[in-house]
Amino acid sequence: MKNNTVHKIVIVGGGASGLELATHLGRKLGKSGKAEITLIDASSTHIWKPLLHEVAAGTLDAAEEIEYLAQAHRNHFRFCLGRMEGLNRQAKEIVVSSTVNDAGEELIPRRTFTYDTLVMAIGSVSNTFHIKGVDEHCLFLDTTSQAFKFQKQLVESYIKNHAHKNSDKPLSIAIVGAGATGVELSAELHEVTKLLAVYGLEESSNVKLTIIEAADRLLPALPTNLAIATAQQLIKLDIDLKLGRRVVEVSDDAILTHDGEIIEAQMKVWAAGIKAPDWLKNLDGLNTNNINQLIVDSSLKTNDDAIFAMGDCAACPWQGHDENVPPRAQAAHQQATTLAKSLINRLNGGKLVEYTYQDYGSLVSLGNYTTVGNLMGNLMGSVSIGGFIAKIVYLSLYKMHQIAIHGYFRTAMLTLSNLFRRTAHAKIKMH
Repeated sequence: MKNNTVHKIVIVGGGASGLELATHLGRKLGKSGKAEITLIDASSTHIWKPLLHEVAAGTLDAAEEIEYLAQAHRNHFRFCLGRMEGLNRQAKEIVVSSTVNDAGEELIPRRTFTYDTLVMAIGSVSNTFHIKGVDEHCLFLDTTSQAFKFQKQLVESYIKNHAHKNSDKPLSIAIVGAGATGVELSAELHEVTKLLAVYGLEESSNVKLTIIEAADRLLPALPTNLAIATAQQLIKLDIDLKLGRRVVEVSDDAILTHDGEIIEAQMKVWAAGIKAPDWLKNLDGLNTNNINQLIVDSSLKTNDDAIFAMGDCAACPWQGHDENVPPRAQAAHQQATTLAKSLINRLNGGKLVEYTYQDYGSLVSLGNYTTVGNLMGNLMGSVSIGGFIAKIVYLSLYKMHQIAIHGYFRTAMLTLSNLFRRTAHAKIKMH
């Protein structure tokens, strides 16, 4: 029987920051019994969010998926499957909705969890800006399940095109948003069409890829010269770039832009902006901004001393700037590290650690074609990189995440295992 006086830390959201924090605290506090760590997520598995475009394209190795229950067992925290739907700050408890299967049968009833410290790390969702037809007709890549849904529809569309060999009409895929997700997905989809042609689905090469962007350039997070270089690479891949085109409506088979152009698309992906989930707006008095993010101070604490927030769902001030910390994987990783120190200090009667965002630059991978980006540091300022070096740096970001949740030895073994697996398995998932 557990001691009810043990400090209860509840983390909602098993994304990059949430899983890293739960793992770290489980090792430091859960193993010794100094605290009870609980991670709650609506999914049973974790995939690093920057890899979701590979899930959608079907090119991600299945071994990259992490089972929360196994991770919890190895690292001395508890995992609970469910989606948070309410908060009672006075009682210090959260409400988690019931879990049902595809047939609508209830598997887990609605429950409440009490906490001494609550950490919100639920990430972000796509911002549709209330544009007509987006919710009904577009696919999204906010979660693993959405990425798998896209991948299933993609394969079915390729197979359908293959069956109708006499059709001259290409499979049309439009991606709205030219940030990292949209650009990386377009390059990955181009690679998939080539692979499928090699595997025998010759008609898969009859695909028209289009990126639609309201701004007049790609990749606002990157310097202009890198954005131009990326655009040139995408044009070489025969990806149609519709820049300076603001979407005003989406229908079942087309996208309408502000200047009256109608862009036909059988599959439509929305990647044009983010916000925190709408249910955060009225969460028992927690302060939020105009995109529903929980407003936190430099220690990642909300207006409630027992509640913290990090990652994409948190509006954290960026010291020395007139804006908040950008929603990037590197920020989530840094915040998890900082908050772990703070919560350990808090348990021992110490002070919270101030979080200072360190911007190490931005990188964008165009699949097997190239990787571009800029590195930033105190000594070298901003340096543009590309090709092999950029690819290695891009991969190292993911390895940092893996090391945080697996440790150095296990990460090394997983990396070797994946290298061997790729020599025996297909490069694309077809089911």
